[in-house]
Amino acid sequence: MEFAPAKELAVMSLREQPLPADMMLADTPDKAVEFWQAAIASQPRFNAEVENFAVLFLNTRRRVRGFQIVSQGTADTLLVHPREVFRVAILANAAAVVFLHNHPSGEATPSEADIKVTRDLIRAGQLLQIQVLDHVIVGHRERTSLRELGYFAA
Repeated sequence: MEFAPAKELAVMSLREQPLPADMMLADTPDKAVEFWQAAIASQPRFNAEVENFAVLFLNTRRRVRGFQIVSQGTADTLLVHPREVFRVAILANAAAVVFLHNHPSGEATPSEADIKVTRDLIRAGQLLQIQVLDHVIVGHRERTSLRELGYFAA
């Protein structure tokens, strides 16, 4: 009779959770852009030559629990689907989210597609009870908040 060797089990940390004091506050468009510049634009996956759509996952105190670059597009087009956007938000137990994407042209004016996808994502967030705080478009020297422009009317 032959026995298989015993397997050793080990508990490994899959991720480190930041302490609340270390979590960056992202309750305004300017603070969200500051996070974009500090954390997202420096990611190896980030490509400034194309549009990148990122989601900030926030706790109930509007501090960033994490983020994900959900989609990368072309110089002027980006494909974003609510399923992909909210999948990780649910896993991260996010209370709220902030969407950010860049315009490689440097101009932060929202397109009709930006407005439409924002409205679709707001509706999806309402169904999931995850609050969509803002969608910020990042240009070279400017940013545009769709909330400040009035696209988040109650």
